[in-house]
Amino acid sequence: MANQALEGGWRQVEAWLQEKLPVQIPPVAWPAIWTALAAIILYIVYSATTSDTPIRYKIPSPKLPEKEEILEKPSIKASGSTAVQCYAPATGQFLGFVNPSTPDAIDRAIDQCQAAQAKWARTTFRQRRHVLSTLLQYVLDNQEEICRIACLDSGKTMVDAQLGEILVTTEKLQWVIKHGEKALKPSRRPTNLLMSYKRNTVVYEPMGVVAALVSWNYPFHNLVGPMISSIFAGNGIVVKVSEQTAWSSQHFTNIVRGALVAHGHDPALVQTIVCWPQTANHITSHPKVSHITFIGSQAVAQKVAASAAKAMIPTCQELGGKDPFIVLDSAAGRLESIAEVILRGTFQASGQNCIGIERVIVTPAIYDRLLGLLVERVRALRLGQDADVGAMISDNRFSQLEGLVGDALLHGARVLAGGKRYNHPDHPKGHYFTPTLVADVTPDMAIAQEECFGPILTIMKAPSNSAEDVLRIANAPNFGLGSAVFGADSDPVLQAVVRGVRAGMVAVNDFAVFYAVQLPFGGVGGSGFGRFAAEEGLRSVCNMKSICEDRFGWLGIRTGIPPPIRYPIKSQPKSWSFARGVVEVGYGIGGAQKAKGLVNILRNS
Repeated sequence: MANQALEGGWRQVEAWLQEKLPVQIPPVAWPAIWTALAAIILYIVYSATTSDTPIRYKIPSPKLPEKEEILEKPSIKASGSTAVQCYAPATGQFLGFVNPSTPDAIDRAIDQCQAAQAKWARTTFRQRRHVLSTLLQYVLDNQEEICRIACLDSGKTMVDAQLGEILVTTEKLQWVIKHGEKALKPSRRPTNLLMSYKRNTVVYEPMGVVAALVSWNYPFHNLVGPMISSIFAGNGIVVKVSEQTAWSSQHFTNIVRGALVAHGHDPALVQTIVCWPQTANHITSHPKVSHITFIGSQAVAQKVAASAAKAMIPTCQELGGKDPFIVLDSAAGRLESIAEVILRGTFQASGQNCIGIERVIVTPAIYDRLLGLLVERVRALRLGQDADVGAMISDNRFSQLEGLVGDALLHGARVLAGGKRYNHPDHPKGHYFTPTLVADVTPDMAIAQEECFGPILTIMKAPSNSAEDVLRIANAPNFGLGSAVFGADSDPVLQAVVRGVRAGMVAVNDFAVFYAVQLPFGGVGGSGFGRFAAEEGLRSVCNMKSICEDRFGWLGIRTGIPPPIRYPIKSQPKSWSFARGVVEVGYGIGGAQKAKGLVNILRNS
């Protein structure tokens, strides 16, 4: 009777669900559905019982001046002051002053970080995961405020901040929490015939104090991202932030420090430094800094590398890009959705994105159709923090952008939208550049060679649908960061382009997803070297120590020096023949050569 009542209850639940669902589910499918739901519930329960419960904490919001003031000439440099003048790029609103650090202040920050790291290095991976889980919970609980602060300091829209600050930071936190320990666990390495009595291991140890010099385009993510990797690896970290986003940096640093304090750890483990460029080399050549991650331009990267070389500090350089977005004939049936991707990839953060779309390369058969889908969309984009495209960080590159567009026009390109700075009627002191579309761009034009890093969409027509013609355009600039290729999965041209494009990362039939799944991030050529994110990123801020030890030492099996090669050498010819025999036994190809080597060993022993 109990079974019948239970079965009747399930039937009532199924009937109720069927009324709510928009599709009809056949009766035979219900057992599989209930099984899947049970598995999901069990997984949720398991995760809740096996993971460390995060601690919720609070951080005071940064204070704004009591009286709103719009600067007459918004600039980070204020007349008569050495402090960094902080303001909102979207409106010109004054946010406050930040005093730059002196070399002595930098020394103190590094010393405090070093002292905290000495204790932090003894923590377990579980303790570090717990801190990151707490940090993840804070970010999830305070998404709106983090976005609002990032937008105020950088000029971007709330949607751009949600995607570029929150989504990628929570992804990085989740990945490190789930997979970080596996990436940094000691790994066994193979041996060989001659050394078969040896056991080989590679361990990943903290470096100590590492540094990061980060750009302004993602003030929250670029600051917190290096902190996540560094502290999980057992390091302390000093981050030199851009003067352009100095106002928000201390608050974002306090968010990470709050997670450390919530678990009883020293907040001095993470340090943030604001300083003018002439002082930054005190960090990049500091004898107590063990590794430097730099995010920025080629010109500054050369100075960082030269400074770091003085102290022999290894660097990871993540520089700009001129990313190609390639659309092949076989993608003809999906041009509408591809156009949407192009718009988001080009105008996200007003184009101030190192892996933003810089060049759309389209094959001839679909060029006009795709261009037609984009023109009116670009012209309709609205400027403003509450609109489609936000402000740029400053107006100091507006003349350069206008020059690139003008040069392209003189050399035969068509400017179909924008191309110049924009005087916002509501925010005349804001830094806005009109969303721009330049068609018929050729590889020899400056706009196809130089990184725009602004809201400029350039369209280039490939001579044909061949991989050779497409790659000739895609690989022309001295950059090689990200790339995207669209076409049918079975298209041999697509596969050839994926293999041939000169880039550190390729998204196939998508845009920039390599960063959303924590693959190694970095470029080649003028886009830098080294990788952050994923296993490679975590290991790059570790000392990789190789350990070779005896497998059977307890049996007395250890390396010994055979008589023929002991000092003093009695006979060079016999010693050489003996050593040759050792090489042939160990590395000879085929049994005959190994046997010959064994004879040499025995004959000369």
